[in-house]
Amino acid sequence: MNEDKYLTFALTKGRLAEKTLALLEKTGIFCDELKDKDSRKLVFENPDQKVRFFLAKGPDVPTYVEYGVADIGVVGKDTILEEGRRCFEVLDLNFGKCRMCVCGPESAREKLEHHEMIRVASKYPEIARDYFHNRKGQTVDIIKLNGSVELGPIVGLSDVIVDIVETGSTLRENGLTVLEEICPLSARVIVNQVSMRMQNERIRKLISDLRAAI
Repeated sequence: MNEDKYLTFALTKGRLAEKTLALLEKTGIFCDELKDKDSRKLVFENPDQKVRFFLAKGPDVPTYVEYGVADIGVVGKDTILEEGRRCFEVLDLNFGKCRMCVCGPESAREKLEHHEMIRVASKYPEIARDYFHNRKGQTVDIIKLNGSVELGPIVGLSDVIVDIVETGSTLRENGLTVLEEICPLSARVIVNQVSMRMQNERIRKLISDLRAAI
C-alpha cells in the first residue's frame, strides 16, 4: 500500500452522508471539517489519516467512482441501478431502507396481471424498463418525470408509477397503493475497479471494519 495515497470518498448529500460519517467514526475514520455547517469548502481532508471526502448529489456519486475521482462512494441502491455505472458494489450499510415499487390505483392491478399495454411514469426510467421489459416481459410506454410522480395516475398521464416507497402514506393520501414490489433498497458502498486493485488491502480492511460496525 502506498502510504502517501489518499483514499477519496464521494458521499451522497444529506442523511446518507451524516449516517455514513457516523459509521466511519465507529471504524476510527474522522473528518471534523465536514461537520462545519458554515464551511463553503467542497473537498474535506484529514491529512493524518490520508482520507478525503466530498459531497455530491446521489446520481453523480457512481459517476465519480467509475471515473476514479473517488475511490469509494456511498449511495442508494436505486441510484446504482438507475445509473448503471461500472463499479463494484461491496457492502449493504443497512440504513436508508425503502422499496422500489409499482404503484397506482387499485383498478390498475388487473392490467398488470394481464400484461396489458400500459403507461408508466417514473423518475427511474431504466429501473422501470428493466423490470417490465426484462423481468415481466410486458410492453409498456415509459414516461420520465422529475417531480411528484404520484400525479401521473391522478391526472391521467399514466396508469401506474415506479417509485421509491418508504411508509406509503403519500400514496394512501392520493388514493394509490403498492401493486408490485420490484426490489428492496438501502445505502450501499461502491468501489472504483482500479482502486480495488491498487489499494486492495486498505479497502478490504475498511469494508471489514464497516461490516463489523453495522
